Amino acid sequence: MKLKTAFITGATSGIGKATAEIFAKNNIQLVLCGRRAERLAKIKEQLEKLTKVTALQFDVSKKEDVFNAIKSLPQEFQNIDILINNAGNAHGLSTIQDGSTDDWDAMLDINVKGLLYVSKAILPKMIEKNTGFIVNIGSIAGKEVYPNGNVYCASKYAVNALNKSMRLDLNKYNIRVSAIHPGAVETEFSEVRFKGDKEKAANVYKGFNALQANDIAEIIYFVISRPAHVNIEDLIVYPTAQASATILNRV
Repeated sequence: MKLKTAFITGATSGIGKATAEIFAKNNIQLVLCGRRAERLAKIKEQLEKLTKVTALQFDVSKKEDVFNAIKSLPQEFQNIDILINNAGNAHGLSTIQDGSTDDWDAMLDINVKGLLYVSKAILPKMIEKNTGFIVNIGSIAGKEVYPNGNVYCASKYAVNALNKSMRLDLNKYNIRVSAIHPGAVETEFSEVRFKGDKEKAANVYKGFNALQANDIAEIIYFVISRPAHVNIEDLIVYPTAQASATILNRV
């Protein structure tokens, strides 16, 4: 039986890495994408014990790099069945008047343009074969604006809108489109947001049991493994202690 092929962006850490691990255990061959060559090589070596794996090193925000990397895929990995648009970042946490334009550019380039570039490069073959599955990783920030989240929230609201638009546009090609919107997940996310300040990042997850990357990865696998007539359109996933973007039951 021919293996399904999944293309995962942001595969070097967090939700992307956990998803790759679950997919590998379930005999899905993998295209792992990320910016960090050393991490990519290590994950590739680890997962090759379970399934077929190739790796592409590129930055999703660099349009030409995205298209060139995807064109370079070995023949046996070119037929993408599942696209996980996971790559994304938060940069800074400040009011709109105090925000850094460099941070704004980084969030919009990675979270919005990156998703668009990768999807644009992969969609033609899905359309040609009249089937496929796209899972866009959003955020509670795409459902609810919170203080100092302005541009990050805007980028994730864009992901939410694109997810809905993609579903409309691709419906006639039998391409399923789904979004997962996590609340507080304990990954490198906050460390990136606070520019490497580990203490600030750790404080985000103090006093409650945050979601772990594997929790979201298991949900992603559940979504993509439903029968062909089932499309789980949109999921918000919180840790039990979280009631909204700003309400957390800390002890």
